[in-house]
Amino acid sequence: MAEDEARTLQELAALDRRLVQAAKPIKLLSAVSWPARIQAEFLERWRHGRVHLPEITYPRADHSDTRTEIESVQETAHAFGDHPVADYIWRTAESLDIATRLLDALGTEEVAEHSIRLFGKPGDELPGSEVHNIDAARHFIGLADELSHELAAQEADYCLSAETLQTELQEQISRFFVHHKVRVEIDPTLMAKAAAGPTRIRLRSATAFSEYDRHQLLEHEAFVHSLTALNGREQANLPTLGINSPRITATQEGLATFAELMTGSIDIGRMKRISMRIIAIDMALKGADFIDVFKYFLDSGQSETDSFTSAQRVFRGVPLTGGSAFTKDTVYLHGLLSVHTFFRWALKNSRLKLIRHLFAGKLTLHDVIALEPWFDSGWLRPPLYIPHWISRANGLAGMLAFSLFANRIRLDRVQAEDLVLGL
Repeated sequence: MAEDEARTLQELAALDRRLVQAAKPIKLLSAVSWPARIQAEFLERWRHGRVHLPEITYPRADHSDTRTEIESVQETAHAFGDHPVADYIWRTAESLDIATRLLDALGTEEVAEHSIRLFGKPGDELPGSEVHNIDAARHFIGLADELSHELAAQEADYCLSAETLQTELQEQISRFFVHHKVRVEIDPTLMAKAAAGPTRIRLRSATAFSEYDRHQLLEHEAFVHSLTALNGREQANLPTLGINSPRITATQEGLATFAELMTGSIDIGRMKRISMRIIAIDMALKGADFIDVFKYFLDSGQSETDSFTSAQRVFRGVPLTGGSAFTKDTVYLHGLLSVHTFFRWALKNSRLKLIRHLFAGKLTLHDVIALEPWFDSGWLRPPLYIPHWISRANGLAGMLAFSLFANRIRLDRVQAEDLVLGL
C-alpha cells in the first residue's frame, strides 16, 4: 500500500470513529415504537364497538447538536474527493442526518418525507425491471390467496410457546456464535414477534410461534441481523459497519428475507404479509387512516392482534389520520428482489466473493462493490461468521445458475399439455 494511501486510510478510519460516536443518540426504531398498552386499549374498544383512533404521544427531541457533528463529518469526508471509502462515510453520515430530522419531527406529516428518503416508497421500480414493488406485492398476495385453501390442508396444527422457542433458539445460536454471547430473551413489551441486535434477540411473550417462525427467526434475525452486526464490530478500520445506519436497511432486510428463501424457511403466508404492508403503506399515503388500514389487514385474514400490529407499523411516528406513513416496510420485498438480483449478477460476472463480503458488516449492495479493493488488501476484514448456506459455495452457485436460466422461460407461454409432451 502506498504511503499516501495508507495515510488517507488512517485519517478516514479516524473520521469513521467520529461518526460512530455521533450516531449513538440516534435510536430510530425505538423512538417510533408504540407502548404495548395501546394495542390492548384499542382492541378492547374495538370489540365493544367503540372505535376511534389511538392516541400516541412521542417525546419531543432536539438532535441539532448531533446533526452539527454529523454534518462536520460529511464536510470532512467530502474533502477527500471521490475516494470510495470517503464516499461510504459521506453516504452513511447523510442517512444519519436524515434520521435526526425524522426524529425531531415525530408526530408530524414531515416524518413521511424523511422516511421516504431513507426507505423508499410504494411504486418504486425494481432493479433491472420496468415493474415496481406494488406490482410484486399484488403478485404475491394474489398467488397466496389462490393457494391458501390447498396449502392450509397440508399444514400441521403445531405451535411453540415463546419459552419453548427461546430454549431451542438459544441452543442453536450458542453453538454457532462461538466467539460471542448472543442471548435470546422474552420481552412482554415487544410489538413485533421478534427483534434482533448484536448480542440479544427478543421474542414477544404470550405468543404462539409456528415451525416456520422458528426457522425464520433463526435464519433472519440470528444468522443475518445479529451475524452482520457482530462481524461489523470486528472491523477496526470502519466501525460504522457494526451499526444500523438507516441506509443499510433495504439490503439488510432483503438479505435476511433472502436467507429465509435459500433455506426453505419462508412460506407463502409470510410473502403475503410483507406484500400487504406495501399496499397498506400506499393506502396510508393516499389518505387512509389507521382504522382503514387496520380493517384492510383484518379483511385480508389476519387476526385482530396481528392486524393491529401490522397497522401500527405503517403509522409509526406519523399522524394516524391519513396522508402519511412510516415507509420502512417497503424494504422487505424490494430488498429481497434486489438482493436476489445481486446474487445472480455476481454469479454471471464471476464475482461470487462479493457475496461473502456482504456479511462482513452492515453494508449496502453498492458498498460491497465500491469497497472491494479494501477487502482484497486486508484493510477490511472478511466475515468472522458466515451462514451455513453461504459456506456451501458449490450449492449456492448451482442454485443461482439454475435460476439464471430458468428465469428465461416465460410461464405465460407454457400450457400443461406442453409439459406433458416435453416429458
